[in-house]
Amino acid sequence: MAQQRVGESELFIVEDDTTIREMLSRYFTLEGFYVTSFADGTSFLAVTDERAPACVLLDIGIPGVSGLDILKRLNARKYPAPIFMISGYHDVPIVVDAIKYGAFDFFEKPFDLADVAGRVRMAIASWAGLNEVVGSLSPNFSGRSLLTPRELVVLGHIASGASNKESGRRLGISPRTIEVHRARIMNKLGARNAADLVRIVLR
Repeated sequence: MAQQRVGESELFIVEDDTTIREMLSRYFTLEGFYVTSFADGTSFLAVTDERAPACVLLDIGIPGVSGLDILKRLNARKYPAPIFMISGYHDVPIVVDAIKYGAFDFFEKPFDLADVAGRVRMAIASWAGLNEVVGSLSPNFSGRSLLTPRELVVLGHIASGASNKESGRRLGISPRTIEVHRARIMNKLGARNAADLVRIVLR
């Protein structure tokens, strides 16, 4: 584990590839983050018992305790910070599983560091305003208890009329991830389209 302190926001990076881990650590340090990096999931999980960062970058394919296993152990849907998964390949079922278990979004290798930093900053900023978005929904609509906290946030943006692209921009996640959340929400609430979702929320 390596630590570097610059600025006030702490970022956890969990990546077994030394080159990528050090590249991300250097870049985010220059961006003003306090970076703590881990080469394996076990050491990362040990630290999560002590404190939570502002954001986590987690390689889904790390050896030993996998990225998906870590999401489950953390109960990531209720984790107090956004968790971005890092993946070296495009695998839709894995993406869906990761989001199901609480991942905030995905970065696919190779990635643009400026884009990664921008989305991390947006995610951290949006995280602070999640309660306001959820509070805009009716507290008693049918099926609310079936939704995860993240799904409630996405539903709040959908109900406000935001498109997948706009919702993703506000939350700092990709439109594809919004689509996965939307599909899960519609399935849980028995809605056929966005108009159905709005009617359910209004009821």
